[in-house]
Amino acid sequence: MSLRSPLSRAKGLGSAKSGVHHFWMQRVSAVALVPLSLWFVFSVARLAGGDYAAVEHWVSAPSVAVVLILFLGATLYHSLLGVQTIVEDYVGHEGARIAVLLLSKFVHLAVAAATIFAVLKIALA
Repeated sequence: MSLRSPLSRAKGLGSAKSGVHHFWMQRVSAVALVPLSLWFVFSVARLAGGDYAAVEHWVSAPSVAVVLILFLGATLYHSLLGVQTIVEDYVGHEGARIAVLLLSKFVHLAVAAATIFAVLKIALA
């Protein structure tokens, strides 16, 4: 016997109404990071021993710049979701939790803006 309404069971939403979405976004970003991370590791390994000019030349290729921005965006989004989960689970005081979550979002946004700007600056130069 369940106390949940049929609509609640059909939508699959818990009491917070957003946990399932957060769960799925973590999984989708993790799946997206598998090929992107493999691409990044193998690409950087090929650049081993190269100088700054070699890396600059590599990033300046349009296809590399696009995939690198996708990798950075997916990584930072996945990180944001993970940090949010940890903060919600382990920060007890409501005010501190809100402050840390806001700070986390601002830091992730600033890092995303800086890294995307850096890639675009090199790619479009």
